[in-house]
Parts: sequence; structure tokens; C-alpha cells
Amino acid sequence: MELDSIECISSSDGIIDEDEIPLHHPHIIHSQFPSSKSPLNINNNINNNSNSNNSDGISIHSTTSVHELLECPVCTNSMYPPIHQCHNGHTICSTCKARAHNRCPTCRQELGDIRCLALEKVAESLELPCKYGSVGCPEIFPYYSKLKHEAVCNFRPYNCPYAGSECSVVGDIPYLVAHLRDDHKVDMHSGCTFNHRYVKSNPREVENATWMLTVFNCFGQCFCLHFEAFQLGTAPVYMAFLRFMGDEIEARNYSYSLEVGGNGRKLTWEGTPRSIRDSHRKVRDSHDGLVIQRNMALFFSGGERKELKLRVTGRIWKEQQNPDGGACMPNLCT
Repeated sequence: MELDSIECISSSDGIIDEDEIPLHHPHIIHSQFPSSKSPLNINNNINNNSNSNNSDGISIHSTTSVHELLECPVCTNSMYPPIHQCHNGHTICSTCKARAHNRCPTCRQELGDIRCLALEKVAESLELPCKYGSVGCPEIFPYYSKLKHEAVCNFRPYNCPYAGSECSVVGDIPYLVAHLRDDHKVDMHSGCTFNHRYVKSNPREVENATWMLTVFNCFGQCFCLHFEAFQLGTAPVYMAFLRFMGDEIEARNYSYSLEVGGNGRKLTWEGTPRSIRDSHRKVRDSHDGLVIQRNMALFFSGGERKELKLRVTGRIWKEQQNPDGGACMPNLCT
């Protein structure tokens, strides 16, 4: 839904045909490792057996790393139990097995339900760095714990915070700021105070529509100010809220206030901005912001209550620790 006037003063999950599955580097496991609970020295095994079968029974070429052996040859994602193999030893992850009509994409033989226990045991012995190490994560995890960490790693990319469309872009904060400016044409402002006027000729036309997103740069950080209308029960409501472009822990260092009023009345909201790790819908549906009922919004608008005219003001400040008393003191942006 578009405003009549805005014034700013400040991978496919489908079935894959078995003849069309692309192969990247087929893996063949000839036999299983001996049963042992002690960690395997993978590097030594590879170096000492570069051109022949190693003593533990896996045929490894000198240019093949153990990490490559654990990549599914179809989707190239890391394989986790259950890891499957055909009668000829070609491995495949459980997701691709289900999509391949139970046929090995390498040799077209029936896959059956053969587990590759040798490769699963190799994985148990590995410790690998987080895949976000190149952007700052220093952590190293056992193979089976690595995936769980990466799902919540503080260095993982952020989703685009734009709520007006289903945008699938991800990236770090500088990249997303440029993306919002260039691709979504979002208004960019510097400063920690804002004063917005929203006008709508027919405020009864509301169908869960996002109205506006503005990005503010202050304290060297970026904040997203959302203002929108959506149905709550049988009546539309209007809501404004702020999200911090960073992690939740950093977001707690800041506070903000929003105020709307008219005809001698006003509503004020004060709180902590939510991180963009929380989706726009999650924040909206929790009503974590300034919520204005339609009747009150029309009262603020004045006139004959047929046109929506709202002025929303606000400010952002940084909480500072008081060295004397330990309490937080606001640091206002000038």
C-alpha cells in the first residue's frame, strides 16, 4: 500500500530426475575403518598414503582432502548421518538420496539403505573451524557440532531488513545498507532524532501493508525505523518501531522513544531496539513498538476524521555505565 504523501523532516526442494543430477566429485568408499574410539590422525594418513589405499581402508588420492570426502557429490553440502552409499561405494547425503528416486547418481545402481559407517566415524574425529572464520569467527568445533554453531554464529550474514517484499539478499551490515539505499531506494538520514509526517486519504484501506522504512545513522551504527498499517482483529492499527542493524547484545546498548499526538493528547513509547536478527514480522506481531488504534489515530489527525495525518517524532540514545553508581546514563546524540 502506497501513501498519498510522506514527508520526512529529518534451492529448490522439488524432485530431481535421476538422469539430470549434476555430479561434482563422486566419492567412493571401498571399506570401513576399524572400530576405534580414539581420534584419527587424518593429516598423517593422507600424507603417508598419498598414492595408495591407507592402512585404515579408504582409497584417498593425493589431491583429495578429508573435508572433500565429506561433501555430498550432488549438492556439495557437508554430509551428516545418516550418510548413504550404493553397492559400488558411491556416497550421497540423505537429502539427495530422497530426491534421487533411490538411484545412485553416479552409477545408477539402487542405493538401498546402506550406511557409510566408515565416513561417519571419520567425521566424529574431525575438528573444523567455523565457516565464518574469514569474517572474524575464531571458533573450532567437532564436525557434528559445527553446523549447530554456524546456525547461531554472531558472524553469520544478516537477512535484508526490508519488509515491503520478500527479499532474499543476505550480507554484512555495510553491504545491506548499500543494498537498501540502491536497490530498495530507502531514505537514509544522519542523526539521532526524527520527525515524520504520515498522510493517507483513506485510512480504512488497510491490508497488512508496509508503509515505510527509513535508515538512521548515529553513534556509528545504523537503525531501521518502520512505520506501517496492518489488521489486528477486525480493525486496522498503525505501528512504528525501531530495529538495530547488528546483534541483539549490541542492540541492548541503545534505547529509543517514539511519540505521536494531536488535539491536546499524545502517546509515547520507550524501549530497546530489536536486532534485525529478529524478523520484521516477529517484531510486528509481538507489538514491540508504538501501536496506535485507528480511532485514536483519527482523533490525533483532527478534522472530520476522514483523513489520516500523523506526526511521529522520536530520538535514539546510547546507554552509558555510570562509573560511580553503576547505573546506566543516557548519552544523547547531538
